[in-house]
Amino acid sequence: MFKVTIIGGGIMGAATACFLARDHGAAVTVIERDPSYARASSSLSLSSIRQQFSQPVNMALSRWSLGFLRRVEDELATPDDRPAIGLVEPGYLYLATEAGAATLREVHAVQRAHGVDVALLGPAELAARFPWLAVGDLALGSLGLSGEGWFDGPALHRAFRRKAKACGVRFVEADAVGFEASGEQVIAVRCAGGSRVDGDAFVIAAGAWSAPLGAALGVTLPIHAKKRDVFVLETPASLPGCPLVIDPSGFWFRTEGSLILAGGPPRGEDRDEEPLHDIDHGLFDELLWPTLAARVPALEALRVRSAWAGYYEMNAFDHNGLAGRLPGYANAFTACGFSGHGMQQAPAVGHSMARLIAGLEAPLITALTPQRLLDGRPLLEANVI
Repeated sequence: MFKVTIIGGGIMGAATACFLARDHGAAVTVIERDPSYARASSSLSLSSIRQQFSQPVNMALSRWSLGFLRRVEDELATPDDRPAIGLVEPGYLYLATEAGAATLREVHAVQRAHGVDVALLGPAELAARFPWLAVGDLALGSLGLSGEGWFDGPALHRAFRRKAKACGVRFVEADAVGFEASGEQVIAVRCAGGSRVDGDAFVIAAGAWSAPLGAALGVTLPIHAKKRDVFVLETPASLPGCPLVIDPSGFWFRTEGSLILAGGPPRGEDRDEEPLHDIDHGLFDELLWPTLAARVPALEALRVRSAWAGYYEMNAFDHNGLAGRLPGYANAFTACGFSGHGMQQAPAVGHSMARLIAGLEAPLITALTPQRLLDGRPLLEANVI
């Protein structure tokens, strides 16, 4: 039986393992150093899904994943579980002042050409649809009319792991530290403590911590752990029909039941692997709250209920995922560096990675090949939140 060893049991590793075992009959071992997933991006993601990207590959990946999420109860059912992930589709709303209007129009044209259900709205149309929104400084808004929203990401991650285990995938707690290789063939993963796991194919899917594993094979993966804070807000205000709103400032917010979730780019230098427990409350007090109150006057009366932080596995090369065969190796692959949109694209990427490893065509991820790093061909994504 074809044996595959995957390093990383987060959403990318779990999805790839599940599809390999379920659809291709592979014998899969997943190596995960922290089975609690306490610091994993999969556990701390905002878990939203959109098609409003600037690159067609991202539109296609999220569209495939959306179809999967809509039928996830059947796709990931096990004899004792039918997963529920609470998918809702209120849309995304990108707002632009006159300075950003031309870019929004350009991206809109690309999105429409690739079948994204999106509409450009002027200030009057925005005010009519969202009367709680202040539009005085806005020139345009781009609203996803269908196929965008959010879901329970940790529940999806658990469902992939349960289905994978039901299909025979073995999850092993260990810390992968290196490889054994002969020429273009990787032979085994070496783990701390001296253990090793062999296989016929190997996948690096360690999220924000993928770079050292790539380096162990002589491959530079420009992946960095970038902390992002999320604030959970209580407010008496009601925002009917609220999508996920991206303000021209870069800050964003959306509803979660009676609560508001909000966040945005960090203050100052965007440093690597800042401690997750170190929430920057000054970001909220000095920047986020004034921005929210200006954009939605009803949100002037709110308070912070709680906050959390997670890591973006940021690909410094072009802010897009790396998915495919590692340069210089016949049987080593990676799926990492999705820069904030990994949770939403994991079903499509995992399915495609499984096909690629099984020797089949995987056109959905062709553009994400790691070879583009060596070729100096960045696939730049303009719509990174």
